[in-house]
Amino acid sequence: MQDQLYIYNTLSRSKEKFEPIVKGMVGLYVCGPTVYSDVHLGNCRTFISFDLIYRYLVHLGFKVRYVRNITDAGHLEGDRDEGDDKFAKKAKLEQLEPMEIVQKYTVGFHDVMKDFNSLPPSIEPTATGHICEQVEMIKQIIEKGYAYVTDGTVYFDVEKYNKEFSYGQLTNRKLEELLEGTRELSGQDEKHGRLDFALWIKAKPETLMKWPSPWGWGFPGWHIECSAMSSKYLGETFDIHGGGMDLQATHHTNEIAQSQACNHKAPVNYWMHTNMLTVNGVRMSKSAGNGFLPGELFTGDHPLLEKGYSPMSVRFFMMQTHYRSTLDFSNEALQASEKGYARLMNSIKTLDTLKTSSSTTSDIKQLQQKCYEAMNDDFNAPILVANLFEGARIINSVNDGKESITQEDLALLKKIMHDFVFDVLGLKPEMSNTGHDKTLNGVMEVILQIRNEAKAKKDFATSDKLRDELAKNKITIKDTKEGVNWSIEQ
Repeated sequence: MQDQLYIYNTLSRSKEKFEPIVKGMVGLYVCGPTVYSDVHLGNCRTFISFDLIYRYLVHLGFKVRYVRNITDAGHLEGDRDEGDDKFAKKAKLEQLEPMEIVQKYTVGFHDVMKDFNSLPPSIEPTATGHICEQVEMIKQIIEKGYAYVTDGTVYFDVEKYNKEFSYGQLTNRKLEELLEGTRELSGQDEKHGRLDFALWIKAKPETLMKWPSPWGWGFPGWHIECSAMSSKYLGETFDIHGGGMDLQATHHTNEIAQSQACNHKAPVNYWMHTNMLTVNGVRMSKSAGNGFLPGELFTGDHPLLEKGYSPMSVRFFMMQTHYRSTLDFSNEALQASEKGYARLMNSIKTLDTLKTSSSTTSDIKQLQQKCYEAMNDDFNAPILVANLFEGARIINSVNDGKESITQEDLALLKKIMHDFVFDVLGLKPEMSNTGHDKTLNGVMEVILQIRNEAKAKKDFATSDKLRDELAKNKITIKDTKEGVNWSIEQ
């Protein structure tokens, strides 16, 4: 299956057959969070998308080195080369050391990723832990003539770089177009060109986070961090680089320029970008007042939310939209996903109770093939989910006696559902193995026993009342040939 995987490459603007640099191995780098505040849902969507991608690559048998950095320095407000440092500003606001801010929000980020059942990366380097590597890379860029020093700040010379390479290659834009979209320097005379960006920024006397360098005390520019860390752990050219589409035009464009200027080779073979989030069709943002944090989504503590939604329901909701498509949040869509997730989990529970026969009425091997075809087509999770619902239909149909399945095909169906629902989509049963879950099971056993006794005595009024009252509390009872099943509607 490894040789059938196709990935949409932002660089070529087309789907390409995936051919790793080293057979059987994948180097994957994803731009991680800037930990000066709580991680927002846009970030979560990106990280959950790449968790899916990572999981599928591993499922295919690749040995994957997944590197996702933590930006804990050098990120200025507005993503510019001047202005307040995001960490220092938050530290002053909360009267803490900048690294206390970093620690607080890094822990929070990890907690949210754990809630979403995302696997940790192989390596999670921090910008502050790789200052030496960034300084060395900047020195090489200067030596090769693509950067210059102005009063302790080092700038990348975009126009000089563009004479040999294409600065706008990732966005398919020419330098002239990019220059038209920028303002005159006016007061920024230390830069040679309007598109030049800082590799190293001179510290002001009041700067809290600063390090010594050949150019004086300062701190790294935001873009150089990822170039230095990705090349250190994955090499000068590696397989896949990912991030949100908002990073494409500036951050990733500058990453390519820095790495290519330093090593004279393309740093990445496949660039992948996730799309944005909207809420009821409007782009999610603080200014629009429609942005909510993962914690608010889980509790429902936000004016736009009718209720709280569980982490697995939200993850499943995200899987129903392709990572390159806009994801629109609405209460209706989230509630539909709750029901879909519950239906999928209930069907997997039912798998263990199915009776086998000498023949199969559904093509289980074809179902497996369709699941792989979906994921091999640029990780098309929505199509995979549709195929898994077909699997759920087969399970329920066999359970109801409408279809039959052999022991061999049942084993394959179990493998398909477990491989793709749990290992690839990264879903898990909620409340699994908890005391609350065991208590509920015990209570339901008692209720079902009372109902069975009532039916045996032909006391159908009591039997029906128990069923109807449970239904009001979203617990469905279903009588089958093998006995009584119950499930919780999400």
